[in-house]
This record gives sequence, C-alpha cells and structure tokens, in this order.
Amino acid sequence: MKKEANSIDVLLLILLAAIWGSAFFNIKIATYTYDTFTLVFIRVLFASLALALYCYYKNVKIMAFSKDWKMYALVGVCNIVVPFLLIAYGTNKVQSYLAAILMSTTPLSGTILAHFFTKNEKLNFLKSIGVIMGFAGVVFLFFDKLIISESNFIYAIIILCGSTFYVIGGLLTLKFLKNKGNENVSTSTVIWSLIFLFPLCLIQEPWSNLNPSIESTLALIYLGIFPTGVAWMLRFHLLTKVGIVFQTQVAYLIPLFGVFFGYLIMNEQITWRVLVSLIIIVSGIYIVKKNDKLVR
Repeated sequence: MKKEANSIDVLLLILLAAIWGSAFFNIKIATYTYDTFTLVFIRVLFASLALALYCYYKNVKIMAFSKDWKMYALVGVCNIVVPFLLIAYGTNKVQSYLAAILMSTTPLSGTILAHFFTKNEKLNFLKSIGVIMGFAGVVFLFFDKLIISESNFIYAIIILCGSTFYVIGGLLTLKFLKNKGNENVSTSTVIWSLIFLFPLCLIQEPWSNLNPSIESTLALIYLGIFPTGVAWMLRFHLLTKVGIVFQTQVAYLIPLFGVFFGYLIMNEQITWRVLVSLIIIVSGIYIVKKNDKLVR
C-alpha cells in the first residue's frame, strides 16, 4: 500500500521536474559541437552506468537478454532511441523552452492513443476537453512567428513526433513488460538503446572528427547523469513510495522549469503568446490527469 506524500516527497517531485526541465537547455548547448547520434549515445551511456549501479545496489536482476529480449529492444528503440534523436535534432534549431513546451504534450497524445489501444483508458467528455484545450495551446503557439517561423517549423514538428514516440514506447511497455519491474525495464531498454546507437553514431561521424567544446561536453555529461540517470532513480523512488498518481503530477511542472531555465540561462525571448500557450497547455494536461482513471 502506498503512503501519503509528505513534504519531502513534494520537494523530490519538484526536484524531479527541475532536473527534467533542465534537460532541454543542456541538449541545446550539447548540440553546439556534438552531432545528434554521438550526443544521444553518450547521454544514454552515462545513464546506463548510473542505472546499472542503482540496480546493483538494489539487487535488481537485469533481464535485457532474457527470453523477452525482443520486447526490451523494441521499447528501447521507441522509448529512448527515436525520441532522444528526434528531440536532440529538433532542439538544435529551436529555443530550448519551446522544446520543453512541445514535449509537455506527451500526456495529451498519450490520452488519444490509449483510447484506441488500451481497454481501460477511454476518453470521456472532460478528458476530451483537456486534450482539445492542450492542443489548442500548441496551435496558438505555432502562430507566434517570433518563435516558430518557416525556417524552424519542421523542427518543432520533429520534437512533437519525439513526444509521440514516448507514448508509443509507454504503451508497448504497459502491454508487454508491465510486470517486469520499473528498474529492470528502464535499465534493460537503455542497454538495448546503446546497442542500436553505437553503430549509428560511428556511421554519422567518426569520433576522430569530433572537436567538442568544454561547455558542450559538460552539458552532455550532465544530461547523462542527471535528467537521464538520477531523474529515473527519483522517479523509481516516488513510484515505489507514493505511487504513480502523485509522480505523474511532474507533467505540470516540467514545461514551467523548461521556460524558466531557457529564459534565465539561455536568454531566450519569451513572448506573450508563449506564456498564454503554456497556461492553456498545462491547464489541458491538468484536466486530462484529473479525469484519468488509468493509474491504480
């Protein structure tokens, strides 16, 4: 039985949102001197080391090469390889906070796909209103020509596609790996992600041609250790202690931190349309989550 969340749990939830929200400006900085494939590979490599150490400490059995290896590999591709590549590629050409806002739509697209591909997560009236409201906020954002123009429109769409692949990966996990343990599933899928990414980053650009800056390298190390490794450990802790309903509230906070860090650290321009869109999208997510019967 899950415990009621206390003040420490609330602080950990805020910390989790801040870490995930900080990923986007660090991705932006890392793309200055790293190509997309190398960036994602090194990020996942650091994450795999952190998760492997966590599993060793917790005595969690890693089942990446068990009889279910094909599903771990498939989820690794859909939930890590493809979205990480799309997000990194898209963020290179847009503001980091825009990437954070677009990625926050994951619960909205997840609600739509879950309606068609699960038995107990059907849309109801209020959830439909939340989805419509959330995507209306995205459409409103796309009319801000100071933020999204002809030159970077396609990159914003690419980030939205990355968000959708997170949902696909999540649905595959629920269908085929639901009872395999969060720690094992995350670590096993990360291992398979590395297997797929290593040859890709060699094909893209031989490492001998890399000339990374210290700034980009530090950002990349941070990405691997904190938003990918430490954040997942915090997520495991919150899931285990207070349950997924509390933990999923992080969805409201991530875009807020993404916008905050983009403005504070990257000096990115924030227009009134961005703020209005953010309020509409977060409100839509809130309505969806408030009426979500999924999590037990």
